[in-house]
Amino acid sequence: MSEPGLPSINASSDIRRKDHELPAVLVRKGWRYHHLGIPTRTPRRGEKYLPAFRMYVSGFESNPFGIEWMHFEEGSPLPELVRTVPHVAFVVDDLEKAIEGAEILSAINSPSEGVRVAMIISDGAPVELMEFRARRE
Repeated sequence: MSEPGLPSINASSDIRRKDHELPAVLVRKGWRYHHLGIPTRTPRRGEKYLPAFRMYVSGFESNPFGIEWMHFEEGSPLPELVRTVPHVAFVVDDLEKAIEGAEILSAINSPSEGVRVAMIISDGAPVELMEFRARRE
């Protein structure tokens, strides 16, 4: 269910933002940008292997814009959309509330201790929502 005056996070709308305005999920829902995940077929220096997902990631810790490169092995269990289309990730305070009414690409899971994530689809693009329960250091 959407807030009054705010279209559902999954739907296109006749409500348009102006060039200088931030996206509604930032302004009205308080979501915070975390990273941009870009799939690649090319191995990159400094990759970290995530065996549960049969993938390698790099760049997140060092890129000043939060760009994370993702390189997948054959047989990765992640949805094809995640393996082939860049995604943007947002931190949310309440993951269950954030995915209400959204088209779910991958259910809530915990890729590491204190972190819960879910992937949704918005206009054909994957969007990652993240909730952190661990102490931030």
